[in-house]
Amino acid sequence: MNRRDFLALAAAAPFAWRTVLVASPLHAFVTCDAEARLAVVDLASFRVVHSIETHPDPRAVELVGDRAVVCHTATGAVSIVEGRRVRHVLRGFTEPRYVAAHPDGRHAFVTDSGRSGVVAVDAVRGLALGRVPLPGWARHITIDRSGSRLWVALGSAAEHVAVVETARLRHVATLSPGFAAHDVGYAPDRRLWVTAGDARELAVAGVRQAADTAPQHVTFATDRAYVTSGDAGILRVLTLSGRLLHSTQVPVGSYNVQHGYGLVTTPSLDHGTLTVIDRHGVVLARVSVAGSCHDACFYGSLTA
Repeated sequence: MNRRDFLALAAAAPFAWRTVLVASPLHAFVTCDAEARLAVVDLASFRVVHSIETHPDPRAVELVGDRAVVCHTATGAVSIVEGRRVRHVLRGFTEPRYVAAHPDGRHAFVTDSGRSGVVAVDAVRGLALGRVPLPGWARHITIDRSGSRLWVALGSAAEHVAVVETARLRHVATLSPGFAAHDVGYAPDRRLWVTAGDARELAVAGVRQAADTAPQHVTFATDRAYVTSGDAGILRVLTLSGRLLHSTQVPVGSYNVQHGYGLVTTPSLDHGTLTVIDRHGVVLARVSVAGSCHDACFYGSLTA
């Protein structure tokens, strides 16, 4: 593709996505951690259209079926949001951190770093179903496509990654990536990605390679990976084997990242923006959301 074609594609991309999304409404839920709310961003108009009041300190958010599961780390609560409302609030957590959604669209697994473990949750009934203790500060989490296994980084810069079997909710193995691990991601081609918490590297199926300033975070499309470095203000598009395809500047503080519907979103803790990017790494919009934004997930049509 020559430069003229590339620029034409970049210019047309926002209009193309608006055309697609008008027919099929799509939103992003963005956690405003200092404001006790979720901001709802319309991904057709790229603007904030609604706010959902929550308990204080909403940080991580993940879509589970047609519900969003929100971790309130400082208050030890987990909220379940459906449409425009908080439907359930689960107690009994100490420091809930991140969520992995089971492919059945009903169940989720929440890391609780304060009690060092993972809690299974029924997002429909709003119930905690069980807990598995782990030997570390459970933080980032990923799940395989069958929903049978979890990988859990045991800290923000952890020596080990725990492997958990979901059927009986038990700790079955411990991996050592060879560097201090931060984020984990199970790719569509069944390779496990582990990013570093204090070094400029990551590992793809155990093979280490150079990366940007730690910590890095990763998400996947069917044929590529997206890796952010919030401290460097960079998002990189890579093949599933780890080969670099494209680099994009994003606001500093853009740590967490999520792919869905052919789009990539990354919120900024430092700038309070949500950056929306197409699958090729072209920035479609930067939406001003709040003073600080910790995480985001995709969400469909809003109902009462």
